Amino acid sequence: MFVHCGALTRGDPTTMTEMPSAHAFAPNAVTATAPCIGMVFEIAGSSSLVMLDALALDATVGSADPVIATAGSVGSQIKMRVGGTWLIANIRSLKLIDGHDDRIAATVDFLGEGDEEKLTGKLYKFRRGVTRYPTPGCAVYPVSTTDLRQIYSADDRANIEIGTVYPTKDIRAALYVDAMLGKHFALLGSTGTGKSTSAALILHRICELSPQGHIVMIDPHGEYAAAFKGNGAIYDVSNLQMPYWLMNFEEHCEVFVTSSGSEKQIDADILAKCLLMARAKGRLGQEIGKLTVDAPVPYLLSDLTNLIGLEMGKMDRAGDTAPYLRLRTKIDEIKADPRYGFMFSGMLVADTMAGFIERVFRLPGDGKPISIIDVSGVPSEITSVVVAVLSRMVFDFAIWSRGEPQRPILLVCEEAHRYIPAGNGDGSSVGRILSRIAKEGRKYGVSLGLITQRPSDLAEGVLSQCGTIIAMRLNNDRDQAFVRAAMPEGARGFLDSIPALRNRECIICGEGVAIPIRVSFDSLADDKRPASDDPLFSQLWRQTGGEGEIIARTLKRWRAQGR
Repeated sequence: MFVHCGALTRGDPTTMTEMPSAHAFAPNAVTATAPCIGMVFEIAGSSSLVMLDALALDATVGSADPVIATAGSVGSQIKMRVGGTWLIANIRSLKLIDGHDDRIAATVDFLGEGDEEKLTGKLYKFRRGVTRYPTPGCAVYPVSTTDLRQIYSADDRANIEIGTVYPTKDIRAALYVDAMLGKHFALLGSTGTGKSTSAALILHRICELSPQGHIVMIDPHGEYAAAFKGNGAIYDVSNLQMPYWLMNFEEHCEVFVTSSGSEKQIDADILAKCLLMARAKGRLGQEIGKLTVDAPVPYLLSDLTNLIGLEMGKMDRAGDTAPYLRLRTKIDEIKADPRYGFMFSGMLVADTMAGFIERVFRLPGDGKPISIIDVSGVPSEITSVVVAVLSRMVFDFAIWSRGEPQRPILLVCEEAHRYIPAGNGDGSSVGRILSRIAKEGRKYGVSLGLITQRPSDLAEGVLSQCGTIIAMRLNNDRDQAFVRAAMPEGARGFLDSIPALRNRECIICGEGVAIPIRVSFDSLADDKRPASDDPLFSQLWRQTGGEGEIIARTLKRWRAQGR
């Protein structure tokens, strides 16, 4: 039988002069799981107002159920019965009623609903969305651990377990892989919150679920090689062997064109003409009827410089040769610099594109479904170009393989704000291709995973393209506001707890979960953790001896650029 907890005086709850007595909320009005703690006061489409009884909440604090014990706090859930259905709502904010220290006004967001079991009153078959809203006066109850187990239980869809639901000890938190990857995801968190370890955990779980998958991760700091040496392929400047001719014209310009202003366009026009002729000279180029300057066709760098020299010889005045000299000098510099050998070596002129795609995209996976591309050793001047080439190849492969059996690819980009910066997201080739993948990738089977500590520095609109957002602690107000704008309305109560999250805790909302959820991540074995631990100054500064040898070895590697 449905029991009202009491009747409130109608009007603005913040200016009420009459309030029911404490016993009006009747803690003895009990459902199958917990006593009544308040009632619905005002209903609106997105959020509503609930009046909570402070005395009834105090009575729940000593509950043996940790979920009931946290009832009434920001980010916790409550439930209310409408007909044969339990509605679940999340508490967004709390406010003490003026002049009534035993009455608390709570703004709540409705999350979903579940059926009520007739005999026991328990909740089952939870689903997102609300069919029928409660009316003012409807009794409110705390959610229990049993309820959360139903709410967060994974359905039959493919999922990975990544931790436990806060504040429970044993309810597992699951991510729906297809929904999360199908509409992109973002992992956000300030430095030191456990972001890298959490990223490794999620990727390990995906690899365990899909050992024949295809994952490419851009690792700017060389952290993840240690985590995936057992189940991944590790590439850096020593073995990446990425041919220079895979670059399109725009990427060629970023590497070879050094001028600015009006001179930049002149240099680019010369490069376009000579690059097309160089591509056409090769055997493969001669077989293609309508060759373009962007086609990934092998050519010799010596052919390119020779063609630039021939074009320069056609100039009548000495002053007209400056653009040709600039281009040829830059190309010769890069050819001679050993730091660029992983990409501009004369050994990379053969048509190795098929083998490169097989290796880097894990086609087939051979039980090692993830490629870690360590770009920490790449010269900083061309790091963005290397990332652009890898990202564009993922996207172009997906486009040109339409009609073939699908091989979806997940591209994970650590330190994403470096490549898609706010205000200049489309100003570079890497910004343009990553923005395009964010907008169009899911149509072609390309998933994007963005990891960043500064979401406010990301290009506008990119974060909103991520269907699942995993937010760890964010200390910066701008970052918090940026994430708040990207998250759905129902997650606002969870968002308020982001600054207070502990290390390796997060808020997850979006397509990858049934409803917004606060999660404590699982621990990872040492051999599966990235090499990103913070130095312990107090311990390391006690150690001494061998500094001369340390400096000598360091200088040797430094001068040889790690080779």
